[in-house]
Amino acid sequence: MTARIPTDTRLSVAEDLLSLLRTTTTEPRPDEQLAALTLAVAADLPVLLWGEPGIGKTAALTQLAASLDLPLTTVIASVHEPSDFSGLPIVGDDPAVEGVPMAPPQWAVELVRAGRGLLFLDELSTATPAVQAALLRVVLERRVGALRLPPGVRIVAAANPRASAADGWELSPPLANRFVHLYWVHDREVVVRGLGGVWPRAELPRLAAERLPEAVAFARRAVCGFLEVRPTLIHRLPSGEARRGGAWPSPRSWEAALTLLAFATAAGASRDVLALLVRGAVGDGPGLELLSHLDRMDLPDPESLLADPAAAELPQRGDLRQAALEAVVAAVGARPERARWEAAWAVLVRALETGAPDLLVAPATALAALRRDDWEVPEAVERLAG
Repeated sequence: MTARIPTDTRLSVAEDLLSLLRTTTTEPRPDEQLAALTLAVAADLPVLLWGEPGIGKTAALTQLAASLDLPLTTVIASVHEPSDFSGLPIVGDDPAVEGVPMAPPQWAVELVRAGRGLLFLDELSTATPAVQAALLRVVLERRVGALRLPPGVRIVAAANPRASAADGWELSPPLANRFVHLYWVHDREVVVRGLGGVWPRAELPRLAAERLPEAVAFARRAVCGFLEVRPTLIHRLPSGEARRGGAWPSPRSWEAALTLLAFATAAGASRDVLALLVRGAVGDGPGLELLSHLDRMDLPDPESLLADPAAAELPQRGDLRQAALEAVVAAVGARPERARWEAAWAVLVRALETGAPDLLVAPATALAALRRDDWEVPEAVERLAG
């Protein structure tokens, strides 16, 4: 007769199997959305992860907390009352003199006691408008009742699109404007390797100490310069309810974009990571315009090109090269002189020698239109035609 295995032993073996299944490792691996998330966390900006149910938002936050050695505190926003974030009043012996303090919830007390951690506000889009209003102080002022969360606590939230959220609500514009919005999607290779036990490693960006002043100066110059030429984008509340619940430009979100640009510059982040962050702060349209402005900031001075065409260093990227050539033509048009006009043709010859000829059609046509009747056609034009 087969001996009967005690139930406790069977459960113990089952736990051993589960433990093996839960044991995973990490590896350094390029992951743009994870890099954007960790950079925003390093910048101490609240982040909101959007994604379909089951896409891996919660798993990413759990892995991020483990990689950064931060205790993870998960709060399901949709199952809480406003008082769970604003605090419950405690009436003392003399409220007229001492006031009525607001008692914070246990999770906030534990975060303050630890002095550091990752606060994960899950299911944000299914929280009622009243709860969303109570979360404003948590996200912006870092206050929960009478407690202030310490600087070592970072805030990340997650939400499902309204179409995928049961009884979901659109985020209120004041709450949405306090977040950097990142749209979480699954990567096939990441999922396959992760299920095999190896996930990408989340690492805080390595900021070059010697580049910090330069990074701040560059970010301020870029954002301020952009808003000087595009003042209508300083504050633009979208008209549609759904878009108001996402990223949109305001003085607050431009400050976030400036912070992210400084961090990305100091960390040497890729353009793709920077694009995710900037668009997540101020929205797709304004974010893309800012990125285009950053490109043009690196363009050579057209007057320097006209002063020494033979030594002209033109951008390699096609769109930037064409923009540089158009700037040269515009400079000649602003101050049309024969010597400058001929120098511009020499710049176009230099561009022909170092790049694709099809980029010269538009600037050459515009430059030809600037010719005065008494200006002879320079030899450079013949070289272009040949």
